Amino acid sequence: MEDPVNILIKELKIKIIHTLNFEDITPDDIVEDHPLVGGELGIDSIDVLELVMMIDKDYGIKIDNKELGEKVFVSLTSLARFIYENSRSVGN
Repeated sequence: MEDPVNILIKELKIKIIHTLNFEDITPDDIVEDHPLVGGELGIDSIDVLELVMMIDKDYGIKIDNKELGEKVFVSLTSLARFIYENSRSVGN
């Protein structure tokens, strides 16, 4: 059985590409542990706001302060872990 965080990482890669309209990037181009903001993908603060809205809409999880956002958007892995951990606490 595949790790739920890894499943979420695969899902988030597709959602990031769709949300930010990345036309020349495939899921394989997004490396899980590379910096998500300011890294090879060129994700900036405006893009982060779009991702925050996508996460709220699709997962019902709010990232509502800068300090939390800085921790969550360190990498795709940290984002997936945050969503996974907070999704579980919502359902329990």
